[in-house]
Amino acid sequence: MSQLPLPLAYRSADGEADFFVSQANAAAVEWLDRWPEWPVPCALIVGPPGSGKSHLARIFARRTGATIADDAEALDAETLFHRWNAATREAPLLMTATRPPRDWPHGLADLGSRLAATPQLRIEAPDDALLAALLAKQFRDHGLRVSGDVVDYVLARIDRDFGSIARVVEQLDAAALAAGRPITVPLARSVLMAQGDWIDTVMDV
Repeated sequence: MSQLPLPLAYRSADGEADFFVSQANAAAVEWLDRWPEWPVPCALIVGPPGSGKSHLARIFARRTGATIADDAEALDAETLFHRWNAATREAPLLMTATRPPRDWPHGLADLGSRLAATPQLRIEAPDDALLAALLAKQFRDHGLRVSGDVVDYVLARIDRDFGSIARVVEQLDAAALAAGRPITVPLARSVLMAQGDWIDTVMDV
């Protein structure tokens, strides 16, 4: 995995959807780029739902032969323990989770000690560049063509987190389909106001 310039860059997903690198996920990407120089053949990506953890893990697995353990905090402790022990330089283990291991209910001391030695790669709250890229990507994934004005309008009026991006695209897609019209700023305004996804401090001009 090659190093990428910041604050925003485009990373090919080897046939999958595009992955965007920004300040929010740069540290995780840079650590993955260091393979195979990790101190242990395992790593954990921690981030909120919709933050691209699994997407990034798939890219890494394609390029290194790594095994992926998605939603690792929900896996059986014995299973995860054996998968950690089976990881090698040639076949590393990359886990993803929404919470750090200290908050996992595994209750297995041997697994806890291994997780404590595992590098944790955090995906932080999205910055403006990543939010814009994710919103545009979500529209493309839904087969929707929207103008930059729509992207700017929506971003200025929703909560600035990963979950809000996915939710508002679903709402706009459904509204456009029901109305038989493209997604425009007026349509976005009506959907956001009707669904309550409207930040009152933002005023139309």
